[in-house]
Amino acid sequence: MAAITASMVAELRAKTDAPMMECKKALTEADGDMAKAEEVLRVKLGTKAGKAASRVTAEGVVASFIDGATGALIEVNCETDFVTKNDSFLGLAKAAAELVAKHNPADVAALGALAYAQDGFGPTLEDVRKGLIGKIGENMSFRRFKRFASGAKLASYLHGTRIGVVIEFDGDETAAKDVAMHVAAMKPVALTSADVPADLIEKERAVAAGKAEEDRKAAEAAGKPVQPADIVAKRIEGGVQKYLKEVSLFNQPFVKNDKQTIEQMLKAAGTTVKAFTLYVVGEGIEKKVDDFAAEVAAQVAAAKQAG
Repeated sequence: MAAITASMVAELRAKTDAPMMECKKALTEADGDMAKAEEVLRVKLGTKAGKAASRVTAEGVVASFIDGATGALIEVNCETDFVTKNDSFLGLAKAAAELVAKHNPADVAALGALAYAQDGFGPTLEDVRKGLIGKIGENMSFRRFKRFASGAKLASYLHGTRIGVVIEFDGDETAAKDVAMHVAAMKPVALTSADVPADLIEKERAVAAGKAEEDRKAAEAAGKPVQPADIVAKRIEGGVQKYLKEVSLFNQPFVKNDKQTIEQMLKAAGTTVKAFTLYVVGEGIEKKVDDFAAEVAAQVAAAKQAG
């Protein structure tokens, strides 16, 4: 029996993208023969893992874990909505959230290096991820996570598996959970108007200025009076202020009672929200849109040329 070294395992893993333990098992079965071990892995896992690793993962789930004042929120992506209902994939996401909360990894690579075993794969979370790619046949990835350990109380809300919110607060838990649900529904970008990122404000100002310019051109074309520059400037600034109120949490009307703002509701409940984190699956990821008709047409044209 040939001795299976760590370097041999690493070489096979680099070639096949298969989990470390699966590589070791294959090398053992192949008595150290690298080519034969590759064939063993193809039989066990197919060529799915290597091929899937380059595909876009724009679907997925958000999972959370809270233990007292420590918690985590994580987004784990896959390729299709079908896989988001797979028990193994859901188990991977939930385990990853717990590992983030308990071990405070610095980044996705450090998270993947943490000890974890599932479905016969391991001994690390990354090995399980790669193993499930081979087993399920889709690429999957840990996109982002956040750990909470500021000392504040924590409340979470998951809208299905696609939207997740964690609230850091002091005060009434019911009020905090209501705010978490509100954030999932209304998707504010900041706690207050003063916290809205400058780039978003400038983008909104540019939109308002563009609208004002269109109105000016329309007035000129119709032979109507054009508004003075100072009035136009006030209109633009008014549009920006309206936007700031709409996207800041404390200024938003509470979804359960639109006669109150979130700030008023929290004051009545004696509760302070210090921060919120909102994850929406696939946000910002460019999805591939398949044109089925074009694909069929291309196949027909190729078949005619071959004939």
